[in-house]
Amino acid sequence: MLRTRNNNTGRAGKKQSAFKEVFRRLRKNKSAMVGLCVILLFLLVAIFAGVIAPYEKVINQNVKERLLAPCSAHPFGTDDFGRDMFTRVIYGTRISLFIGVLVAGASLLVGGFFGALCSYYGGIVDGVIMRFMDMLTSLPSILLSMCVVAALGASMQNLLIALAISQIPVFTRMVRSSMLTVVDMEYIEAAKACGTHDGRIMFKHILPNAMGPVIVQTTRTISQTILSAAGLSYIGLGVQPPTPEWGAMLSSGREYMYNKPWLMIFPGIALVITSLSFELLGDGLRDALDPRLKD
Repeated sequence: MLRTRNNNTGRAGKKQSAFKEVFRRLRKNKSAMVGLCVILLFLLVAIFAGVIAPYEKVINQNVKERLLAPCSAHPFGTDDFGRDMFTRVIYGTRISLFIGVLVAGASLLVGGFFGALCSYYGGIVDGVIMRFMDMLTSLPSILLSMCVVAALGASMQNLLIALAISQIPVFTRMVRSSMLTVVDMEYIEAAKACGTHDGRIMFKHILPNAMGPVIVQTTRTISQTILSAAGLSYIGLGVQPPTPEWGAMLSSGREYMYNKPWLMIFPGIALVITSLSFELLGDGLRDALDPRLKD
């Protein structure tokens, strides 16, 4: 019993020290820390959107205040229905982050499961799954998403399904390639010899030791998903009005691009900053998790 407790304590200490080491190296990357701080700021904005601005301003229309330029009462101006743009951009943060995180998480779970099966069993299982993934990747991800949404219909639920399907092959290949470097290690062979269940070997012994590239890919997938969702909403295949989503707001403001530019400037800036922040964080995590760059 005492030996088991000591082993558990040692493992926890190693995990904690590894996390501290990664975070220490991440802190040295100034651009990554800027990206992390911006992401945390947008996350707080999304969580406390109801405190920052009342939701009524998102949907309430006021003909008398339509297309007002930015002023003290409306820092980002108003749209063609008289709705406050500042409030809509704030609540758009909640929608965009929700789409990005949910799609990345779902793609990671499904793609990670398929990738684990491919790397662990190989043979026919690997061949069948990877040929199916090749079929999905034969189309660009945004085009595949457009096809799925066009088939299912334009709605937020169908948008989430389409974007998740388009990202599953990426995670399948990533997890498969990462786990192939670990699956033939001696401790895996020892676990098999002890009669450990295949699922326990895959998800407790192999996958945690191959998570570095997967974590980096997850942050980048969030960035790509936010942009893809905005692009689909811009052409009418994503989130539908009056839901405040940045791509849909850009689409509704393109008619006034030249004489009322604030309708596109503020949602566009929010979209670019959020996407760029996740990319910067992903680059920083890539360097921090790379064992060849240890100092």
